[in-house]
Amino acid sequence: MTPAQKRAATIAAKKAAAGDDATPAAAKKAPVRRGKAKAKDDEESGSDSVVEEDEQDDAKAERPVATGTGFVYSDSDDDDAPVQQVMSAGATADPVKDYLKQIGKVALLNAEQEVDLALRIEAGLFAHEKIEEAGDAMDVQLKRDLQRIVHDGKRAKNHLLEANLRLVVSLAKRYTGRGMLFLDLIQEGNLGLIRAVEKFDYTKGFKFSTYATWWIRQAITRAMADQARTIRIPVHMVEVINKLARVQRQMLQDLGREPTPEELAKELDMTPEKVVEVQKYGREPISLHTPLGEDGDSEFGDLIEDSEAVVPADAVSFTLLQEQLHSVLDTLSEREAGVVAMRFGLTDGQPKTLDEIGKVYGVTRERIRQIESKTMSKLRHPSRSQVLRDYLD
Repeated sequence: MTPAQKRAATIAAKKAAAGDDATPAAAKKAPVRRGKAKAKDDEESGSDSVVEEDEQDDAKAERPVATGTGFVYSDSDDDDAPVQQVMSAGATADPVKDYLKQIGKVALLNAEQEVDLALRIEAGLFAHEKIEEAGDAMDVQLKRDLQRIVHDGKRAKNHLLEANLRLVVSLAKRYTGRGMLFLDLIQEGNLGLIRAVEKFDYTKGFKFSTYATWWIRQAITRAMADQARTIRIPVHMVEVINKLARVQRQMLQDLGREPTPEELAKELDMTPEKVVEVQKYGREPISLHTPLGEDGDSEFGDLIEDSEAVVPADAVSFTLLQEQLHSVLDTLSEREAGVVAMRFGLTDGQPKTLDEIGKVYGVTRERIRQIESKTMSKLRHPSRSQVLRDYLD
């Protein structure tokens, strides 16, 4: 035990013997400040005295400026100067570069170190299980010992994780350019790495990186299936799409041409209709704002026809037809024109039944049918129908 540890133990023993009542209240609350003059070395002189600071007002006058911790504060009266500047020590504008720099500080592990960390993790899990089983009935000292083992296991787990973060980066690089940002791929791969640490069995004799690679790849590919596409496709269907793409590339190399759906269906053991359907699922959507041409002055959306747009010639023809219909209806009586207009929806676009029209005029549906039949006979007369025949073409 070092002299400082012995001194701390002696002070603690004295306080415990004297009790809380023997300690003055002022001594409990008053903070102790170190002065600008350094205290003598405790190990050389054996003194425990601390010099109180004499210039407290001068210390409060200025806010401390921390230059080594990454935080810089400024109380300048200049309006152009920032009130507070926060920066990370050694940070750059590239978050990927900063992340790679941070994870590169942890040394790689050999097989022996991986087994040692795995043993500590296993011991921590076992100690946690024992604490949960015993509950409050466990001896206090034993519980403290087990809690130390649990904390040591957590530290070992973090060490094993941090030492293999570069493995995640190397695997994530293979999946860039497929709809997800590089940092997002790394984050998803880290989740797979955590799963690998929890499932790693050191007794098999394999390197941890060999085992973790599978979990990292699975986490990344699952995340891409869920997040990379604009229109989400179920994971099992994404696997079918990827399998079809691999077979299609292989057959393209073997045949020297694009394989037909029938050839792909025979290779994949599915129907040609199913192959065509899977190929449709695998298509990526394209933005209507995609620039076209060398200059990019036009967009893809400019070439798509608007099926709902009204053609000017049709609009003019429809307007003239309405005018001719009204002129023909004006030659009929008010009741006849009203029955025809409501029957065919010429007023509001909603055709009405005979019962509905009968309720409007207060007559039976049979009477409305008779009026409709008589009116239609009048409209079929050449003197009225001739002006409307030109619009039937």
